Amino acid sequence: MKEKIMSTMQAFSKAMFMPVLILPIAGLLIAVGNVFTNARLIEILPFLDNPVTKGFGAILSGALVAILNNLGLIFCAGIAVGLAKKKKAESGFTAVLAFLVFINAMNKFMDLRGILADPAALRGTGQAMVLGIQVLDMGVFLGIILGCVTAFVHNRFIDTEFNNAFQIYGGARFVFIVLIPVIIALAVVLTFIWPVIQAGIDQVGLFINKAGNFGIFLYGALERLLIPTGLHHLVYTPFLYTKLGGTAEIAGQVYEGCRNIYYAEMADPAVAVLSSSVVWDARGLSKMFGLVGACLAMYHTARPENRSKIKAILIPAAFTSFIAGVTEPIEFSFLFTAPILFVAHALLSGLGMVVFNLLGCRAIGPNGFIDFLLYNLPLGIAKTHWPTYLLIGIGEFVIYYLLFRFMITKFHLKTLGRESEGMEMKLHTKAEYKEKQESKKGGKDDGINAALIVEALGGADNILKVDNCFTRLRLVVKDSALVQDDVLKQKTGAAGVMKKGETVQVVYGLHINQVRQAVDKELGLDQ
Repeated sequence: MKEKIMSTMQAFSKAMFMPVLILPIAGLLIAVGNVFTNARLIEILPFLDNPVTKGFGAILSGALVAILNNLGLIFCAGIAVGLAKKKKAESGFTAVLAFLVFINAMNKFMDLRGILADPAALRGTGQAMVLGIQVLDMGVFLGIILGCVTAFVHNRFIDTEFNNAFQIYGGARFVFIVLIPVIIALAVVLTFIWPVIQAGIDQVGLFINKAGNFGIFLYGALERLLIPTGLHHLVYTPFLYTKLGGTAEIAGQVYEGCRNIYYAEMADPAVAVLSSSVVWDARGLSKMFGLVGACLAMYHTARPENRSKIKAILIPAAFTSFIAGVTEPIEFSFLFTAPILFVAHALLSGLGMVVFNLLGCRAIGPNGFIDFLLYNLPLGIAKTHWPTYLLIGIGEFVIYYLLFRFMITKFHLKTLGRESEGMEMKLHTKAEYKEKQESKKGGKDDGINAALIVEALGGADNILKVDNCFTRLRLVVKDSALVQDDVLKQKTGAAGVMKKGETVQVVYGLHINQVRQAVDKELGLDQ
């Protein structure tokens, strides 16, 4: 039962990752739009002072902010697609229909009960307009609940077929038929119980706010500590997109979640200083600076004869962490060779966020230095205090370097390059790094030995389910004892292998999509 619950939570976490990955694109485009409308920037670059560029920026920002106002629908479709075991497109389409049925059913039932508030004064009533329909203000939780319900019904009934005249009502159509009464009943039930749930969420938010910097520290440390389980998305997502991450009224519109608030404030020139809720999105500090210091510490503590070899491994890993915020290759090297370093990394990550809050910083760089530049520079120093972010980052770099170097030498930790035969756990070889670049340019996957991967996983008969997240191949197998860790790591380029009962995770890094496609092809599956 424990393994089944863990597997279900990991599947849900991965499904949450789908809409979460899309939303930063909206934020980046809002930032681009803000470049063309920012008054300070126009003073520096006078050629931007024309109706064409200003109009383009206003349209781009205004169009993308609309996504933030419909997160429920986005999460509903995204989670339904992510959790669907087959025919994902039909699941996503059905989820959109279910969302429309739900909000209209809830609105009609609330009207029958006479509890609809004045549409002109919804602030503080617990109600909101969703796609022009007045319902209880469930925010992104509405999309999460409906996405899960839709996926469950879809997986249960998508293979249902009928004969003769009823044949047309099989498959996805039957899923929708089943969903209609389920969704209507859910709308009625949630009308009664959601206010209680919302009160509980408000109390959790109140507790977090009262916890102050200690709460921030726990959040930052836990978000890193849960990476091995794949459940870290469940920690930060509620803070980014729900009331837990703060609430703010901007240009007459109420936004919930630190990321939503930040995007809305970016698009509104009237906002003089960004909200303090941005602290929940300060996770990028350790990615951009701390782990680079950790890599330098590993290099300086390696055996002299191994430094030239590990340089080719550490430099790409550190560069990727700094530029793009992809940290798992480095973090898993700690996890498999010296877990105490992984714990230290998590604690330092939480402390870095506390310092961020104490110094009143308002800048973010959730996915590396490119994000940092696009999000903060156009807004100016007064609004974001971005130089403070860099100073904190430099401090993290120094602390990570000194602490990790001390711990590695003091406790004789077998990090990369400290064994004459080389480490079993590696980040990436130079050849693998080049191969990754080639696959980006030409879409090659001929460096992926899918047959060997399947064989090392115990063979096709041992594999029950194949999935993936941003950097890991996630599998459910009959017998995890048949999985050959050494073969996966030494011969297929895996950066690490994790087993938990029937669940197996194999870390491949940025080219995971090519690996997943190759494995699916080898197994004869449709992704």
